[in-house]
Amino acid sequence: MILKVTFLGTGTSQGVPIIACPCKVCTSTDTKDKRLRSSVLIETDGKVFVIDTGPDFRQQMLRENVKKLDAVVFTHAHKDHIAGFDDVRAFNYILKKKIDVYADAIVQKAIHREFPYIFDEIKYPGIPEINLHLISNKPFKIGKTEFIPIQLLHHKLPVLGFRIEDFTYITDANYISEEGKKKIKGSKIIVLNALRRELHISHFTFSQAIELLKELKPEKSYLTHISHQLGLHEEVEKELPDFISLAYDGLKLEL
Repeated sequence: MILKVTFLGTGTSQGVPIIACPCKVCTSTDTKDKRLRSSVLIETDGKVFVIDTGPDFRQQMLRENVKKLDAVVFTHAHKDHIAGFDDVRAFNYILKKKIDVYADAIVQKAIHREFPYIFDEIKYPGIPEINLHLISNKPFKIGKTEFIPIQLLHHKLPVLGFRIEDFTYITDANYISEEGKKKIKGSKIIVLNALRRELHISHFTFSQAIELLKELKPEKSYLTHISHQLGLHEEVEKELPDFISLAYDGLKLEL
């Protein structure tokens, strides 16, 4: 079964460039230094899934000319990963169906808080129509595709990564347990967050991500959730081991 992955966004919570920032990364003319909020599109077995719907979700769907969406899967409840959720209603209108949404209890609470009108007894026409599914640390299937959740910590916040076949996607984490590592090991491709070089309270740093990937030993790995503080794409890429690359918006993979 072929698995296709498109990086919809590879930036941190403010994106790159940051509003009003004059640094060399934010003023770069290299398109690989333009990063929307982190998200990926997964295509397999005739189904289309999105992991996270950040503030740039609408723009990302238009840029990639996405005509179909079968499900949204959430990693965690932070605004840069859920803020664009309202725009799933475009797919409701075009596809004439509800969208399946998979989220843990913390994310579901945030969705109810941030988008309460979705759940009103008397619904305003045109609001998102969804089927909300509760997930935990146990594997679940969407159609024939199995998602294996990986429990992570984003400082003190429990968040999820996901393994889909030989592809593992992790964003917004700074701790993975030994149990989590066992779920990841054997993945051909691992995507891992690497915010910046300096120590951060809730994200892996550049060096921490590299050391972890050396331990996990994928065939190939990509760094995501990248801040302008990390440096220019072209320059940072030269510092990486052969099996690791910086992801960039629009990058497409096929397994």
